[in-house]
Amino acid sequence: MNNKVVIIGCGNVGMSYAYALLNQRTYVNQLYLIDLDENRVEGEVMDLNHCLAYAPSKISINVGHYEDCKNATIVVIAAGANQKPGETRTDLINKNSKIFKDIIDNVMKSGFNGIFLVATNPLDVMTYLTYKYSGLPANQVIGSGTSLDTARLQNIIGKKICVSPKNVQAYVIGEHGDSEFIPWSNANISLQNINQFFVEEELKEIEDEVRNAAYEIINRKGATYYGIGMALVRITNAILGNENLIIPVSTYDDENDIYVGLPAIIGKDGAKRRIKLKLNMEENKKLQQSIDTIKDNIRSIGE
Repeated sequence: MNNKVVIIGCGNVGMSYAYALLNQRTYVNQLYLIDLDENRVEGEVMDLNHCLAYAPSKISINVGHYEDCKNATIVVIAAGANQKPGETRTDLINKNSKIFKDIIDNVMKSGFNGIFLVATNPLDVMTYLTYKYSGLPANQVIGSGTSLDTARLQNIIGKKICVSPKNVQAYVIGEHGDSEFIPWSNANISLQNINQFFVEEELKEIEDEVRNAAYEIINRKGATYYGIGMALVRITNAILGNENLIIPVSTYDDENDIYVGLPAIIGKDGAKRRIKLKLNMEENKKLQQSIDTIKDNIRSIGE
């Protein structure tokens, strides 16, 4: 089976994703790298190929060009300006919207009809632009959404009460940004409600820690990339393996004409359908605020 993945943008995020693919059993058997710096791409391809003797899966790794997108199953976009210390994800909007127009046009000229997986910030806006620029059905365009934020949440909770993060059933939803939030009414540890483990003030501290995690990492090392690399691999395998896995990703909200992070079923056709969460009044208000933030960000493009 031709499980071909093309990565556009070979900076920290793109290469963390590529390296994470090599270190896991994956359905990917062809990997192509595209970047403006072709000399660097050649070096990255050589370096990655030197891992194959120890990798758990056999993957053909190659320097790519836009015409290689034609028969790709997934095109992962990790290109764009990076978030700098003191800069919010939304500060990147105008920089990256221009970059994306050129990228999507070049990919679509190849005849691509697979699934776009977007990792560039501001995530929900860039995923929406990918959908609009490409003209593909909404299910074939997915953003990494709040998958990384959710992994951060599960890790923090797991460490606090000494359980595996895999036993934490809780999501971060909304914008992948400052308006994201945790619907605690839907949060459980195994079959026990989260309120049996934490008081309200502790839950607020956890939510603040999750929301500020990226800023804390950026202040210390300049960028975040390992976590999103792993999240992208998990989404990739869910698509290629037709796993019907529920992941909080950025998918299309036709009622509001935006992309926003909510749990969705991911399989071979991309985002099959979103999971309807039963939110309380306060959580519904927060979700609407997050939706409004994304709308405002989209409207700001070009201003």
